[in-house]
Amino acid sequence: MMYLLLAVGFVLLIIGADLFVRGASDTAARFRIPPMLIGLTVVAFGTSSPEAAVSIMAAFGGEPDVAVGNVIGSNVVNITLIAGLTAVVTALVVKEAVIRKEIPFTILAGVVLLVMMLDMPLHDTEAMISRSDGLLLLLFFTVFLAYVLESARQHRLTTTAEPVAGSWTKSLLFMGLGIVLLVAGGEALVRGAIGAAEAFGMSSTLAGLTIAAVGTSLPELAASLIAAWRKETDMAVGNLVGSNIFNIFFVLGVSAVITPLPVQRYLVSDIVLLLAVSGLLLLFTMTGRRLSRKEGILLALVYIVYLIFIILRN
Repeated sequence: MMYLLLAVGFVLLIIGADLFVRGASDTAARFRIPPMLIGLTVVAFGTSSPEAAVSIMAAFGGEPDVAVGNVIGSNVVNITLIAGLTAVVTALVVKEAVIRKEIPFTILAGVVLLVMMLDMPLHDTEAMISRSDGLLLLLFFTVFLAYVLESARQHRLTTTAEPVAGSWTKSLLFMGLGIVLLVAGGEALVRGAIGAAEAFGMSSTLAGLTIAAVGTSLPELAASLIAAWRKETDMAVGNLVGSNIFNIFFVLGVSAVITPLPVQRYLVSDIVLLLAVSGLLLLFTMTGRRLSRKEGILLALVYIVYLIFIILRN
């Protein structure tokens, strides 16, 4: 049964990612919106729905560690493993605006989260992301959305390209069906992989820390790889950057508003790593306006080292 789940999950991921990227690409062309902005919003928010579901339900269920750890872990996966593997498929050309604005915005998200984690210990109290912190995170998310909408408006005013003819409902249908298949495929793949790991003697805890940690990022991985394969590199980059912004500002913001989130001290090292690899991504893209295959391999290796670290730590 577990091997059937693995097979079904893999097929659903590929089909879902292809439909989702095709629908998003067609939507961008029909509404004269840059693929980068579609990647930053529609694709990023859609592929991050598993993280949103896990963290928000964990907040409702009184499991704040899961809510915070899931977001930080998923963001590290996005910047290292997924960005790395996507660059291996094809070198990712990164626009100057992304280097100057969007990637620094992801670093800002990490810095804001780190400050929120550290302000409580300064007052000899438990580290916690409070409800007021959650509201502040949502305010940052609103600013990000306003920036994206204004960018889309400016592009529509200045572009000379004619909108692509045809039914936009088909594009939206592709996107909707694609995200459903992506989420279902990711869930099936995670369940099958954990079952197979336990059958070979891996503890459920270790399987959860390794396989399940990557599991909620499978939609981002599939969507970015398919986008890169289809030469939609702007959308692939936008998906990764937008997912990290969405996870911290929206997912953690909503989770903290639901219930204050206590933060385990060991997570500080994880957020510092997230800031480090985000800075490394910025450095790579600044030097050549692209993320090369060699740099992608290096980022993927960083994740392997991080994975070994969290296994030993736990």
